[in-house]
Amino acid sequence: MGASAESAKTVHAVVRKRDGRLVDFEPGCVAKAIDKAFRAELNLADQQPLDSAIREDIDSIVGQVAEVATDRDAVEPVTVEQIQDVVEIGLMRREHFRVARRYILYRTEHARIRAIRGEDSRLDSLSIPPRQEQRLFVELEPGVRVPFDTQRIVRFLKNCDAASRPEVNVDEIVGEVVRGAFDGMTPDDVTRATVLSARSRIERDPAYDQLAAELQLSIIYRHALGRTQFSTDFESFYRDRFEHYVIEGIRGGRLSDDLRGFDLARIAEALTPQRDRGFRYLGLQTIYDRYLLHLEGRRIETPQYFWMRVAMGLAINEPGESKTDRAIEFYDLLSSMRFTSATPTLFNSGTPYPQLSSCYLTTVQDDLDHIFKSIGDNARLSKWAGGLGNDWTNIRATGSIIKGTNGESQGVIPFLKIVNDAAVAVNQGGKRKGAVCAYLEPWHLDFIEFLDLRKNTGDDRRRTHDMHTAAWIPDLFMRRLIDGGNWTLFSPDEVPDLHDIYGQLFKERYEHYEAEAAAGRLRQSRTMPAVDLWRKLLTRTFETGHPWVTFKDPSNIRSPQDHAGVVHSSNLCTEILLNTGEDETAVCNLGSVNLGRHIVDGQLDQSLLRSTIETAMRMLDNVIDINYYPTAEAKNANLRHRPVGLGMMGYQDALSALNLPIASEEAVAFADQSMEAISYYAIHASAKLAQERGRYESYSGSKWNRGLLPIDTLELLERERGEAIDVDRSSTMDWEIVRESIARYGMRNSNCLAIAPTATISTIVGCSQSIEPTYKQLYSKSNLSGEFTQTNFLLIDELKSRGLWNPEILDALKYYDGVLGEIEQLPGEIKQRYATAFEIDPSWLIRAASRRQKWIDQGQSLNLYLSAPSGKAIDAMYRLAWSMGLKTTYYLRSLAATQIEKSTVDVNRHGIQPRWMKSQSQSSAIRVDRGDRTPAAVCSLDDPDCEACQ
Repeated sequence: MGASAESAKTVHAVVRKRDGRLVDFEPGCVAKAIDKAFRAELNLADQQPLDSAIREDIDSIVGQVAEVATDRDAVEPVTVEQIQDVVEIGLMRREHFRVARRYILYRTEHARIRAIRGEDSRLDSLSIPPRQEQRLFVELEPGVRVPFDTQRIVRFLKNCDAASRPEVNVDEIVGEVVRGAFDGMTPDDVTRATVLSARSRIERDPAYDQLAAELQLSIIYRHALGRTQFSTDFESFYRDRFEHYVIEGIRGGRLSDDLRGFDLARIAEALTPQRDRGFRYLGLQTIYDRYLLHLEGRRIETPQYFWMRVAMGLAINEPGESKTDRAIEFYDLLSSMRFTSATPTLFNSGTPYPQLSSCYLTTVQDDLDHIFKSIGDNARLSKWAGGLGNDWTNIRATGSIIKGTNGESQGVIPFLKIVNDAAVAVNQGGKRKGAVCAYLEPWHLDFIEFLDLRKNTGDDRRRTHDMHTAAWIPDLFMRRLIDGGNWTLFSPDEVPDLHDIYGQLFKERYEHYEAEAAAGRLRQSRTMPAVDLWRKLLTRTFETGHPWVTFKDPSNIRSPQDHAGVVHSSNLCTEILLNTGEDETAVCNLGSVNLGRHIVDGQLDQSLLRSTIETAMRMLDNVIDINYYPTAEAKNANLRHRPVGLGMMGYQDALSALNLPIASEEAVAFADQSMEAISYYAIHASAKLAQERGRYESYSGSKWNRGLLPIDTLELLERERGEAIDVDRSSTMDWEIVRESIARYGMRNSNCLAIAPTATISTIVGCSQSIEPTYKQLYSKSNLSGEFTQTNFLLIDELKSRGLWNPEILDALKYYDGVLGEIEQLPGEIKQRYATAFEIDPSWLIRAASRRQKWIDQGQSLNLYLSAPSGKAIDAMYRLAWSMGLKTTYYLRSLAATQIEKSTVDVNRHGIQPRWMKSQSQSSAIRVDRGDRTPAAVCSLDDPDCEACQ
């Protein structure tokens, strides 16, 4: 017998038997029982010696039992069941799973025999805690049940690093789990209960988020590895299991057989299991629910397997032995969370159907066959997690003549209703809702009815409650609006060229058609003050969140591909601006740099950023050749033009790391300089890829080919508009190097840059969303994984460092709905730096966006926020966006009618209602159409419907 067991002999303790008797604790009996279990499993006779390693493990387990038996703080003597629990856990932690299973089955069978004999009835007379009297059992697997034991939960939690932090109250969590326990719980049920308990306390301190993440990891590990992170030699086991995961995934039809072509031993060695601990709880919960591959509900991936699967899928076409090197390079970038590919890539990379692209843009032709082909294409694209942007301006208006039947058209609205219903019917691979946005130009005769599509009143057959809408506005309309002029609406079949032209040419042809209409030579037209149409548009945007306001002319005039077609619309999230046509469905492949991870020692680390972007651009370019294309038109367009959209997220995190308020000149300058750096390295990387792989097919004649970079195209926009665009044109980098590289090698990609919303991928990596300001410091976030309380951990950490974080501040933060402005205990400097989206003037966001736009060849998903919307404020906001050269805007966000749950807040301490809430409730909605009694709607932040891009 080893040292541990020998020392245990000297300990005096008592054990409560099942019949209530107290007997002396005998370590030798425990050792003998474990010894028999091993011999039974290994089929060894009593005289045959056990392996020395097994003997050491037995001694170690006996030593642990002795510690429990001699616990001086224990109120009651240790029971036989508790001793057996320690033995069972000890066997599993030392990876003797088959022996542990035999031991569990032995216990279960004997418990059944005792129940039949009625032996356990004697427990009724013992002094046992109430929950134990109920004899709840945990079902480890079908037919294998062990008693529910509070101490086991305590011991499990004590293994978690976060549980040892002083901010965490383990007793509260355990008590809550015990109160909610039920007979037949699985180990996952127990762990989920602890997760939910920790999650409900995240608002108190980031330590609870860390604890919830550790507990969620244990669930993932139990699924994928068959053990938790608390077992011995976990990291080596983690790596060793990778090849088994690949084989299991291929056999189960979840992974591509091409993954066998990598050096799996090197791949496994490159895994960094510690990086699993870099996730916040919500990120882990999100990938668990929707991203980790599973077989019959059991996750077969860990977080690092997930990142490596994505990386391998993106490296699958890399040549020869470099394939494994590139996969490791891609993995290192993804797992360090400096860059993240978009959701479709994360869903499908490395799988048998690698549909990796994010966005699809189509133009619907004025032909019944093509209309329904486009609806079918929408369904196919949506099935593989694509977000859709449809241009419907070609379709003739209501009342137009149908030549074949000599009847009258019902216009575009009935077809949009079908598109809406198809998006609901075909969700995105069962992982998120189907999502589509319809675009229409405001000279279309059906545009007024188009504005009403999202209303909650009126004929429901002419409403699209689940589809997004956007107005594709030409500069001429904005000019008429500013000048107080009239605006004329036409049917596209009578003005067929307006859809495909822009700038001065559009102005000339539009005025020609106005003259034709005035002379009575057009069958259908309608003239109205431009301001009346604008007012109705803004009213609907405020009330329903739609249509989004996007601008046709800057999107086309500044497009690098003006020689190869026309940009007819943007995409679902208003950042993609690519040509579309009857034979081309525009496709964009997205990913985002986590800007906050590139702030090092108080400044933007240019070297790190360059390294990130060069690898990221290679990954994005690889998508084009690997991609599974649901339609021929998508494949045709993507292979011809090879567009990608590198964006950013973590912008607010970067400002926080630099101690800059988002509403400041310094922040606007940083938006300019950081976007310049991203643009510089991305465009240069594409030129380098062209040197290695060749330029894209339609390069000849492009703006790149003509020596025009995005910064140069502002002058073209000014020339077409005939007025100056008030945007700073300065730069900080040597662009001649990039220009020379393009002139020599060309470009690999027609488009390089687009800033997407990143609603989901920013959640996964735990950074602030896209270019968004902080929504609130404390709020409830909704996505398809559920409702989650979110707090700004950077704020809490700073308040803690200043000794300002306490229950009273938390209480005030809840009362003021996550806004610091009226919390008197906090310094003004903190309030300024941590000002939230509704506390700042939207002009700051527009100015920062205009400085970014000068460097971007596509667009940016720009949300705008108003705490007290009025017609005048909304009008001024969108006019400013247009005048500063923005190509698109996204949601107009108003404050929700319901705020943070205040059931735990003492309202008597703070008053009846915050002043800023009173001002909000007193602000009036815009009302133009007096017949509309729809209550003012609110666009909820992070609506699950809006996650399609990333």
